[in-house]
Amino acid sequence: MKYNVSKSRYCSAVQCPKILWLKKNNPDAFDSSVMNKAVLDTGSAVGDLAMGLFGDYIEVPFGDLGEMISTTKHLVEARTPVIAEASFSVDGLFCSVDILKVLDSDEVELYEVKSSTSVHDIYYHDAAFQCYVLNRLGYKVKSCNIVHINNQYERCGELDIHEFFTVEDITTGAMLMQRDVATNVDAIREYMEQTSEPCDDIGEHCFSPYSCGFFGYCSRNLPTPNIFDVAGARTSTKFKCYRNGIVSFEDLNTCDLLSGSQYKQIEHELFDYPPYIDTESIRGFMKNISFPLYFLDFESFQPAIPLYDHSHPFEQIVFQYSLHYLEHEDDELKHKEFLAYPGEDPRRKLAEQLCADIPLNVCTTAYNMGFEKGRIRGLAEIFPDLRDHLMNIHDHIVDLMIPFQKKWYYCRAMQGSYSIKYVLPALFPNDPSLDYHNLEGVHNGGEASEAFAKMATMTEDKIELMREHLLKYCGLDTYAMVKVWEKLKEI
Repeated sequence: MKYNVSKSRYCSAVQCPKILWLKKNNPDAFDSSVMNKAVLDTGSAVGDLAMGLFGDYIEVPFGDLGEMISTTKHLVEARTPVIAEASFSVDGLFCSVDILKVLDSDEVELYEVKSSTSVHDIYYHDAAFQCYVLNRLGYKVKSCNIVHINNQYERCGELDIHEFFTVEDITTGAMLMQRDVATNVDAIREYMEQTSEPCDDIGEHCFSPYSCGFFGYCSRNLPTPNIFDVAGARTSTKFKCYRNGIVSFEDLNTCDLLSGSQYKQIEHELFDYPPYIDTESIRGFMKNISFPLYFLDFESFQPAIPLYDHSHPFEQIVFQYSLHYLEHEDDELKHKEFLAYPGEDPRRKLAEQLCADIPLNVCTTAYNMGFEKGRIRGLAEIFPDLRDHLMNIHDHIVDLMIPFQKKWYYCRAMQGSYSIKYVLPALFPNDPSLDYHNLEGVHNGGEASEAFAKMATMTEDKIELMREHLLKYCGLDTYAMVKVWEKLKEI
């Protein structure tokens, strides 16, 4: 019996056919953490929006494949001008076309919708497979197109989907790949006939074009820790070491392919050194911090489809901040915060309150200040009346991450990372009040973004509960910064 090949299976096999074999024969080995639900939700929302790109359309309801195929056939025969999710099958090959324009009983145009802002190589394979299926069924594909987001689009008033989307004709490329599709389909089916697990080696394809959920399984026989646990090393460098048999930390400690900070991780792991502290550099850094002292953290989300005037696709929209502060060295720690309600543009109110909460010419700290500075510059651009105050805050920010990024302070528990999610438990391993795992509802920035985006569809009770979770999470971010600063101050 022939192995059925859908367009998603086909694209997976283009990356690595072992993905399909393991999904069929060892699905429990899959690490689902590589699946970003927010990204999947974005793709669905963008796909739904694109359906109206060519006017009225009829969508084939998702469900039984046989019914989807039958419905599509009737719609095409009825010369329905635009069909969304048009579904076709031939010889065990199946695809759903995001948007199909029917020109004649056998002439069609194909539009594949992507939530990215450019055309990637894998999209050619995706579209080529669809063309192959339709060609096998006797259709003449007059054009094959990728519909993607125009990242230069700025919303002003009602969303203009014709400006929001860019349509790129890839007909020539997709048609040139037809012979390759036939060859690949045969190869996939032959590959899937194997009864023993294929011995394909790991490689760069494990992370391109998508991170594979089977990487942990396929690399399970490597020593722990190994080259793939080295923080900050390029993927190309990791595989260069791997191919040269330099895999364990013992091997890596005698090679010259890594950076100094990466060797620090390796040495501390191998020899369990006490914390490394560059006292002189840290004390010099601390001279940049003065009172009054503010600790600032933003939370943002990136809607693919702009929700507000003067915003762009995937723009970081700040919806929340936490601010701990000390007026003077012996002052009691105080806290202020802002969290927008869903359904309104949060930027103006947030910018106004930020200017009210942080006086001019005071020292503000952030952890990975590039993010906070970028958001402040964005606010200053759209609110020129607040620009001077916002840029004054911007120009007085000090990055608490620097001592850890530069490895002036390093210990084994940081695992080569300078993220505060690693630094904090390394500095305070037994403090439950600083453990993000003890929070409810929101434990990291990704969850915060997703939570705020979903609040627009929640009931009032659930909104208030989620606000409580968000406030506690963001508050812990700045309280954590206070504790990190206190630790550095002891040196």
